[in-house]
Amino acid sequence: MGKKNKQFVENITAMEDDFAKWYTDVVKQADLVDYGPVRGTMIIKPDGFAIWENIRDELDRQIKATGHSNVSFPLFVPESLLQKEKDHVEGFAPEVAWVTHGGEEKLAERIAVRPTSEALFSDYYSKNIHSYRDLPMLYNQWSNVVRWEKTTRPFLRSSEFHWQEGHTAHATDVDASEETARMLGVYADVVENYLAIPVYKGRKTDKEKFAGAKYTLTIEALMHDGKALQSGTSHHFGSGFAEAFDITYLDENGESQFVYQTSWGLSTRIMGALIMVHGDNRGLVVPPRIAPIQAMIVPVAQHKEGVLDKAYDLRDQLKDLVRVGIDASDKKPGWKFNEYEMKGMPVRIEMGPKDIEKDQVVLVRRDTGEKEFVALTDLEARLPVLLEEIQQNLFDKARAHRDEKTSVAKDMDEFKQTLDQNAGFIKAMWCGDVACEEKIKEETSATSRLMPFEEEKVADTCVCCGGEAKELVYWAKAY
Repeated sequence: MGKKNKQFVENITAMEDDFAKWYTDVVKQADLVDYGPVRGTMIIKPDGFAIWENIRDELDRQIKATGHSNVSFPLFVPESLLQKEKDHVEGFAPEVAWVTHGGEEKLAERIAVRPTSEALFSDYYSKNIHSYRDLPMLYNQWSNVVRWEKTTRPFLRSSEFHWQEGHTAHATDVDASEETARMLGVYADVVENYLAIPVYKGRKTDKEKFAGAKYTLTIEALMHDGKALQSGTSHHFGSGFAEAFDITYLDENGESQFVYQTSWGLSTRIMGALIMVHGDNRGLVVPPRIAPIQAMIVPVAQHKEGVLDKAYDLRDQLKDLVRVGIDASDKKPGWKFNEYEMKGMPVRIEMGPKDIEKDQVVLVRRDTGEKEFVALTDLEARLPVLLEEIQQNLFDKARAHRDEKTSVAKDMDEFKQTLDQNAGFIKAMWCGDVACEEKIKEETSATSRLMPFEEEKVADTCVCCGGEAKELVYWAKAY
C-alpha cells in the first residue's frame, strides 16, 4: 500500500468496513462541522457553511423566481398557538423544546422554540388576509429550528438545523395543489442539477405525511449504503389550518371562504446526502456547481524563481471564469494534494517549473483522479468544460448506483431477500391498509418512502397480505 493511500486509511475509516464511522470521519476530516456545547447541536465551520451557502443561494433564487418573498418570523411560538391544530401539535409534541422561564420569573404560558412555523404563519394570515385580492400570499423564510432528537448525527439529524420553510395561502384547493407540486419541482431541480443527486418524486402515504397535512409530496435519494434519505418535502394543508385559525377571505361575490395553505422545506440535512452519495474513502466529493472553490491552484517547487508569480498570474486569469483558489503556504505539495482531495474540491491545478517551461498546467479531477495536461492557451476553454463533465459524471454515477439498487418484490419472502442481498429501494404493491405498512416496518425496518407519480403495476396483490393491490410504493430502510 502506497504512503498516500495509507494516510487516507489512517484518517478515514473505509466505508465498506463501517459506513457510520466513515461518515463521521469525513464530516470531521473535511472540516465541515464541530460539535456544539449542547447535545445534538453542531457548529457548521467555514468549509461546510460555504457549501450550504451555495445551495441556499441557488434555492433562494429559484424560490424568488416563482413569485415568493422572503420574510422572518419569530423564534418563539406560544403554546396556545401550537395547540390550535390538533394533528399538527400531536405530531411534533415529542420533539418540542419549551421555554418555561424568562430570567428568574416563571412564564404564565410555555413558549415553544420553533420546531416549524405553521402556527405562526397561520396566526399572521388570520389577521392579514381579508379579500381575494390579498391572495395568493407567497412567503418563505430562512431560519433555524429546534427539534429535540433522541439520536443525533451531524447534518442528518441534529437538535438544531438550518432550513428554509415556505408558507403560502391560496384562494382555491387547485391553486394550493399546483403550488405544492411546483415547489417539489424546484427541490428536484436544485438537488439533481446542482448537487448531482438523482431523486425519486412522489407522494407520502397517510402514515408518513406531515402532521396536519392533507398530503405530502417528497423527493427521496439513495445513499451509498443503500439507505434512503428524504431530501425535501412539500405539503398541501387543504383548509385544515384555515379552519383552526379562522383564516377567511371575501371572494369576488362577497362570500366568506376559507383559504388553502401549503408549506415546504429543505434543510441542511441535504448536506448529509451530499456526503453519502458522492463521498469516497478519500473523503468528500463536491459537485462543481455548488463547490465554493471549483479549482485549487497548487504551485509545485514554489520556492523556485517565478513559480509563485506564475501561479498568481494564473489565478488572476481564471478568477472571472471559475471559482478559483491558490495555496501558497509553505506546506509540501503532497500534503496539499491530500488536503484538497479530502475536502472534495472538483479540480486541482498543478503548476511547477517544468510545466512553466512547457506553457502548460496539470488538471487533476477529484471524481476520477485522472490527470490531464493542458496548454495555458487552451485552459480557459477547457476548464469550464471539464467542470461540467465532472458534474455530469457525478450525477450519472449516482443514478447508476440508485438504479442498480432499485428492485421489485412481489411477496414478503422476496422483499426480505432483496433487502438483505441488494439493499436499496424496493418497488412493491400495497393494499392501502396501514396495518400492512406497519407490519413491513416491524419485520424488515423498511418504511414506505413514496408512491410515485408515474403509474406502474408490478403485481396484482399486496406484497404483505396478498390482498388486492391499490398502490405501487417504493420502500427502503432510511435515515
